[in-house]
Amino acid sequence: MLQRIYGTAWPTQQQLDAYLHRLEEAEKRDHRRIGRELDLFHMQDEAPGAVFWHPKGWRIFQQLISYMRVKQEAAGFQEVNGPELMDRSLWVASGHWEQFGENMYTTQTPDERVYAIKPMNCPGHVQIFKQGIRSYRDLPIRFAEFGKVHRYEPSGALHGLMRVRAFTQDDAHIFIAPEQITAESVLSTQLILSIYRDFGFDDVVIKFSDRPAKRVGEDAIWDQAESALKQAAEAAGIQYTLNPGEGAFYGPKLEFVLRDAIGRDWQCGTLQVDLNMPRRLGAHYIDEHSQKQIPVMLHRAIFGSLERFFGILLEHHAGRLPAWLSPVHAVAMSITDRQHEYVRNVADLLKKQGLLVDCDLRNEKVGFKIREHTLQRVPYLLVAGDKEVAANLLSVRSRSGKDLGTMSPQTFSERLRQELESRGRHTLED
Repeated sequence: MLQRIYGTAWPTQQQLDAYLHRLEEAEKRDHRRIGRELDLFHMQDEAPGAVFWHPKGWRIFQQLISYMRVKQEAAGFQEVNGPELMDRSLWVASGHWEQFGENMYTTQTPDERVYAIKPMNCPGHVQIFKQGIRSYRDLPIRFAEFGKVHRYEPSGALHGLMRVRAFTQDDAHIFIAPEQITAESVLSTQLILSIYRDFGFDDVVIKFSDRPAKRVGEDAIWDQAESALKQAAEAAGIQYTLNPGEGAFYGPKLEFVLRDAIGRDWQCGTLQVDLNMPRRLGAHYIDEHSQKQIPVMLHRAIFGSLERFFGILLEHHAGRLPAWLSPVHAVAMSITDRQHEYVRNVADLLKKQGLLVDCDLRNEKVGFKIREHTLQRVPYLLVAGDKEVAANLLSVRSRSGKDLGTMSPQTFSERLRQELESRGRHTLED
């Protein structure tokens, strides 16, 4: 019986120590462990590769969507939604059936019609674009969708939220004329990088992925698409490395790779130039000479998979999410039962001002309560004893253990709302 042994070699003891430290940190930050500790989600064998979201986890998930929805609307995107189940013929026409069919879930109805659960949103967005007559004056047309997709992944490849079979994409497709590729790609790139900064990712590596061996379309079309995307990257001032043969089967792409707090790389966002799928699916617009023209389609994702991005965030922040993302902003707690009414009133006041605040009125020592909510990574702990009640104040602590002093409920509310609006760039600890 053979046993496989893996080993690594390091030039210096310092590099080995750094590697072992990363392994130790990665274990502490494992999003599956944090998900259990904070009661955010779970997964089970009856639904392999799919997530059961718990209330606090779903609140964070919806906060991600709300954040992205605001950003996209400001950037001129219109939100749409396509069917999750579509006829096989559409996937044959798009090229997915041939190039991606082994990863698709299918079903057959009693009338022997074959449907596929969508693995991608792009063919549905082309169908929406095709409704009505589109003019060159309408371009660019930007569609966005938080679309649930399903892809079959081998069971051995599944890994918590990082590799799943059912996930939600923050997918967008931008229909443009060829001469708009550069300008629209620059805008998309700026949007992507600004969003990553909001989540604490300032170290982003960009890769240029060209035509794969398994693809659709003629080489001349690929030459045109790759040239256009490189020109757009240069216009945006992007420094990129080459990632040969890793493009999508319908077009080249820029891949945005995030580096997390312990130095690991995560490929998340993509920007792809597609000259093939609109042609295959019969999309067109009317140009200034009243002639039909095939639009270019830019595929754009920022989070990529929301589930995966959620997991990356948990590990990057070790579960200590910024207050604006946390499912609970603060917990108000009493020292004895004499403060119960005051704590309830404070919590109600803060909730009416849009803050997510819980009460802890249990008959436990305050040190026990503080420790428990600190382990739950609650950003702020509000303690009220007899002195605080008499002065209408709160003793405020951060989850890092810093004593922020006493302040009135209204002062705390104002300062926290400023932190939430700034996306955590200025905190109460500053």
